[in-house]
Amino acid sequence: MRVGPKPQGLIGRKRGALSLLVSRLVLTVSAPAEVRGRVLRPVPSWMDRETLSLADRHFRGLGGGVPGVGQAPGRVAFISEPGAFSYADFVRGFLLPNLPCVFSSAFTQGWGSRRRWVTPAGRPDFDYLLRTYGDVVVPVANCGVQEYNSNPKEHMPLRDYITYWKEYIEGGYSSPRGCLYLKDWHLCRDFPVEDVFTLPVYFSSDWLNEFWDALDVDDYRFVYAGPAGSWSPFHADIFRSFSWSVNVCGRKKWLLFPPGQEEALRDRHGNLPYDVTSPALCDTHLHPRSQLAGPPLEITQEAGEMVFVPSGWHHQVHNLDDTISINHNWVNGFNLANMWRFLQQELCAVQEEVIMRSCSGINFEEFYHFLKVIAEKRLLVLREAAAEDGAGLGFEQAAFDAGRITEVLASLVAHPNFQRVDTSAFSLRPKELLQQLREAVDAAVAP
Repeated sequence: MRVGPKPQGLIGRKRGALSLLVSRLVLTVSAPAEVRGRVLRPVPSWMDRETLSLADRHFRGLGGGVPGVGQAPGRVAFISEPGAFSYADFVRGFLLPNLPCVFSSAFTQGWGSRRRWVTPAGRPDFDYLLRTYGDVVVPVANCGVQEYNSNPKEHMPLRDYITYWKEYIEGGYSSPRGCLYLKDWHLCRDFPVEDVFTLPVYFSSDWLNEFWDALDVDDYRFVYAGPAGSWSPFHADIFRSFSWSVNVCGRKKWLLFPPGQEEALRDRHGNLPYDVTSPALCDTHLHPRSQLAGPPLEITQEAGEMVFVPSGWHHQVHNLDDTISINHNWVNGFNLANMWRFLQQELCAVQEEVIMRSCSGINFEEFYHFLKVIAEKRLLVLREAAAEDGAGLGFEQAAFDAGRITEVLASLVAHPNFQRVDTSAFSLRPKELLQQLREAVDAAVAP
């Protein structure tokens, strides 16, 4: 869900007082057995042999490419019962075809945030939030001001934002300050929290946050909070990541377009729209191809429900009520090729690696280090033939991940721009890592 100014670099981003050890949310899945001194319960592997075979056949069929442009389905799939929907079901129905879905509130009913952040009437519990997080400084966007295709941000203590929010409600959802929206608050990174949420197994293979946790610097776990009428302009998520979003309280309206459909919405200068509900899109002089775009897939997300946004789906989101949500961006073997293709497109667009970092938040050298951190853990599991590894990976998941990394790393190593990178000081040279991965993958699939 991340929008707004891009990060300064995948590894290079800094935050204040990095020397402070910040407690993180204890996840019940997809975390190492030991994270900064805290021991977590081992959990079962989520990928079985049949799912591994299915995924491998799918990606072999793509021949190293990515899924083509598709039309939005007529309606979004709704998953109602946690006990009747497995990880394999999610892979088959949504990860492989890259389709959105909505999970019912039954999947989040045990979350601490849904108990403590919400009043019995289902509204944000401002008193609890003030007592618990009042002094935390949070980022706030002004929804009424367009800055490129996003909104300008400022930072303020949460207590000041809640004071504004209350006054905004009392003023009939209007204020001389405009409509302010708390966005991209790194609650898990910046504040000791417990029992806020439990990471659903479907989103457990989360390389982006696994990478950041290994560095202990940052994350892509966010809290959003704002009044009815606050919104996020039209965008696709950073790095072409997946995202998931849960309404702790309130409702959201989503407008989603499948990959490629956004091209028809560009104006005659090649720019994407800021607001896909604007009447300006009907101006064929300004938007000459807008009539070629299919209608968006529309979702009304209720309190407690969880939306899965696939890779590369552009979307726009409106808060229909006073709403708080928890959101993650995540990357894994199912959308790694999308991320790699996006980075190459960014490089082609700007032609300069130093500019590429400022535009996309990552350059090729940093992308290699991201792959390396994820690969080394998978290699450890495969070499030990571990059926269970404390992180919940399991042999099949590690084999799938290693195979996807191998394919993308081979393309990265062959890329002429990456070949100009000085890798002499790398702790593990790219070609050495690629060879280790190939050997491990070959051994994993050997009879």
